[in-house]
Amino acid sequence: MDRFISVTLESRNVCCLARLLDADAPRTAEAVWNALPQSGQVFHGKYARNEIYQLVPTFGDDPGKENTTITPIPGDLCYFAFDSDDLGNPAYGYEPGQEHTGVNRVVDLALFDGRNNLLINGDQGWVPGNVFGTVVEGLEEMAAACQDVWMGGARGETLTFARAEA
Repeated sequence: MDRFISVTLESRNVCCLARLLDADAPRTAEAVWNALPQSGQVFHGKYARNEIYQLVPTFGDDPGKENTTITPIPGDLCYFAFDSDDLGNPAYGYEPGQEHTGVNRVVDLALFDGRNNLLINGDQGWVPGNVFGTVVEGLEEMAAACQDVWMGGARGETLTFARAEA
């Protein structure tokens, strides 16, 4: 039976529905499912191009690499795990105290809302992500809201991943 999650930009009151890719990424889908809900400050992935994401403390067992990509497509939900030092460069745009230094691992939960994404980081090189879900409803509205995060700003906006009914 398919499992679904909602991805919501709270202040903008926009939500989309995604199906977990249990067959393609069973470890990652299970780890994320068991950790839901997750809410936090949204960030726009200016380097990846069409990405919004949140950073949360690591949860559950690290699923390792599974169903990875460096070229996510519209509607992909991706999981990344970073060491805290990977995110310390001020160019990433985090507010003081948001560098996550002192935390052993950080999980990045991301939604890609458009085409032509390339997961390369100037400090680290290629950054493959585990594709664990795909948006099945509401991508067009979410993409417009993601563009507003890019142009209008991310401050004060919360991104929430939660279990949902189909």
